[in-house]
Amino acid sequence: MITQGIQASDKGSPVHPNASPANPQNLAVDATNLPTTAVAGGGAGQERGRNKLTLFPLIFLIFFEVAGGPYGAEPAVQAGGPLFALLGFLVFPFVWAVPESLVTAELSTAMPGNGGYVQWVDRAFGPFAASLMGTWKYICAAVGAAAFPALCSDYLSRAVPAVSGGGARVATIVTFNVALTLLNCTGLSVVGWTAVALGLAALSPFLLMVAVALPKIRPRRWGTTARVKDWKLLLNTLFWNLNGWDSVSTMAGEVERPGRTFPAALVSAVCIGSLGYLLPLMAATGAVDAPPEAWGDGYFADAAACVTSGSDSWTPTAWVKRPIETRDNRQVATGTTWQTCPAGSQIPWTTVNDDRDMLQNYW
Repeated sequence: MITQGIQASDKGSPVHPNASPANPQNLAVDATNLPTTAVAGGGAGQERGRNKLTLFPLIFLIFFEVAGGPYGAEPAVQAGGPLFALLGFLVFPFVWAVPESLVTAELSTAMPGNGGYVQWVDRAFGPFAASLMGTWKYICAAVGAAAFPALCSDYLSRAVPAVSGGGARVATIVTFNVALTLLNCTGLSVVGWTAVALGLAALSPFLLMVAVALPKIRPRRWGTTARVKDWKLLLNTLFWNLNGWDSVSTMAGEVERPGRTFPAALVSAVCIGSLGYLLPLMAATGAVDAPPEAWGDGYFADAAACVTSGSDSWTPTAWVKRPIETRDNRQVATGTTWQTCPAGSQIPWTTVNDDRDMLQNYW
């Protein structure tokens, strides 16, 4: 019986049955008998022949998932004044963005699949908690993304008042929804390179504004504070603009060489996103003598008009203010795309397919 058992186990062993220290040549491994394993949650992204995300598309997908440009940072100045807004965008990346991105990079490279945080929760707390995480995240993404087309129409109405209400507003919202849906259907690789183009387009007017504002900056203006400080609004604005790094983990299975690409992309995105807020805020608050109360949503366009001069279509005002007005709307559109495409749309597929076995084991 013992001999039969040993012989049976030898048949399934990849090591030669006569292997021993005295016969090292027999230690050769038969590759045909090696067990095969698959990384859970990443099956689709690991298939050969698929276009995978490289470094630059991944950087800008992360950038749009988290930031998308300094749009939306104005309420921080309104809530605390330039001093606390600048301190917040200087310190908060180290307090929240860097630690969260490091955790995402570590776990995404350890478990490079499209399951992302669903996989992490499954490993830590089991399949039921993982299924809840996937469901809650998808609901959160769907509800949050529903607000973006309407917000996009609001931003667009600043440049085109005709779409501010009525049927034109409804048509604008429907058009953005259909256009972004069609873009998502082209695949993550196309979306990634589109993100690169739109990311450069979204940042270019602010880089121009910073360059024009440099001679006009007065550092004493950075020390201004709001008379009535709204700490809740300030913290919410900082958190909203620098949150969501874990969401990009649902793209890990689509990334080429995730062990190298993911950490480099996250570090680059943290730097671009943080500086993308800090530099325009420093330029605008240092060059424009405006009270904190004036810094409502979309004030960057007005600040650009103050930094530059003139009103003719060929003056710096038009080349800075108008792109900021229209790219407010583009940033909202791209935010909708990349919050629903690379992160949100992966969640149900992960929950239904990649984690099917663990859900069956639970129930």
